Amino acid sequence: MVIASSSIYPVGPPLGNLSNGIFGTDGIRGKVGKVLTPALALQVGYWCNHVLTQRGPVLIGQDSRLSGDMITAALTAGLSAAGREVWSIGLCPTPAIAHLIKTLGASGGLMVSASHNPPEDNGIKIFDSTGEKINSKKQLLLESKLKGELSNGKVIPIYSGFGKTYQRHELLKTYREWLLESVSGKNLKGIKIVLDLCWGSATSCGAEVFEELGAEVTVLHGQPDGAKINLNCGSTQLTPLRKAVLEKDAEMGFAFDGDSDRMMAVDAKGRVIDGDHVLYLWGANLQDHGQLPENRLVATVMSNLGFERAWKQRGGLLERTQVGDKNVHAAMVASQAALGGEQSGHILSAAHGLSGDGLLTALQLAAICHEEDRTMSQWLDTSFKAFPQKLANISIPNNITNLSDWKKCEPIKEAVIKAEAAMGEDGRVLLRASGTEPLLRVMVEAKEQEIVDSWTSHLAGLVAHHLEAA
Repeated sequence: MVIASSSIYPVGPPLGNLSNGIFGTDGIRGKVGKVLTPALALQVGYWCNHVLTQRGPVLIGQDSRLSGDMITAALTAGLSAAGREVWSIGLCPTPAIAHLIKTLGASGGLMVSASHNPPEDNGIKIFDSTGEKINSKKQLLLESKLKGELSNGKVIPIYSGFGKTYQRHELLKTYREWLLESVSGKNLKGIKIVLDLCWGSATSCGAEVFEELGAEVTVLHGQPDGAKINLNCGSTQLTPLRKAVLEKDAEMGFAFDGDSDRMMAVDAKGRVIDGDHVLYLWGANLQDHGQLPENRLVATVMSNLGFERAWKQRGGLLERTQVGDKNVHAAMVASQAALGGEQSGHILSAAHGLSGDGLLTALQLAAICHEEDRTMSQWLDTSFKAFPQKLANISIPNNITNLSDWKKCEPIKEAVIKAEAAMGEDGRVLLRASGTEPLLRVMVEAKEQEIVDSWTSHLAGLVAHHLEAA
């Protein structure tokens, strides 16, 4: 089905086919010029008028990608054509948009970012007036408008008003001050901390907040550079951070992804602290202070079995959801949980607005260490022992348009059943299509690394063979 015809947008269809929809696990995302085009962005901006229904300005922020200005301009043109007022925040973390929407009473916001994806990709995350990402119902409504499925078959002209656009870069200060207030009364004086800002959104204010709290900061990849964002740095590649922490004799290090909604850490020994460790350690701190209702944490199907077992031994309850912060968010709201997140370092705290925020998470961890007068290494020693876990990414061929088709393959299903039977209760297999890239992810987890390696190799090879033969 072709998106809206040229009678709606005069330069023609912005994308040829939306049979699988445009929304993944975290907004719209893909290669610029192929999936995410200026024409698509213009229409997304225009039709956002139908999902952001509250009165007030629409905020737009972006990470440092080279395509960011172009996508932002197209979104702004679409919103303006719908008569909406736009406030451009400029370079900022994704959670800054969520926070500013609530603080300023905006009708919603858009973040132009492809998060941890490579520089050639970009994306659009859409937030409603609550500062939360739009729900599935609104996503479907927006997609229907983009496909040209207009009510009663009527074509709606794209020009329906003239909204004004304002440059409001100074509003980032409001977010920065809120970060500092989140650790009010605490300081990081004299603590050596390394920050990997990933050439992305965290460069807008990341070093400043840590320095203002008194930390001795070493910065890696500290300038906005859209050609380098996420390349061999940040939360998906911790080698530079680990090296710098060891060389600088730092107490801890934090790495962020392109839009700074994720964070991964290392301790003074170079040991990795992923999202599961953050949930366990921060959750244990909240539990000890009576601030964790039902001792409940919300995580995803990707979280480590070692984490789950250790948390249960501590008297806690671990609720799992499908991958995606929107799923974690929904479960936390339903159960009134105080803390949740993903193994990838996307952490949500109910006390801080339920928006994944890498900078806030890093500040909280550093402040807790300082307040309790212990190093990050000492704190990590109290955590769990993770089961070996391995993830293989298998490219999905272009001829497979339905990313769920692999579920119909009997040899794949039989192989998974065989692997899980062999590992018993001490292992598991998880296959899932990526929500952000054309990949099928094969994850194997068990008590022994040799078992993990063997089954991962076998299953990844088998899956690749059957996908190519499909």
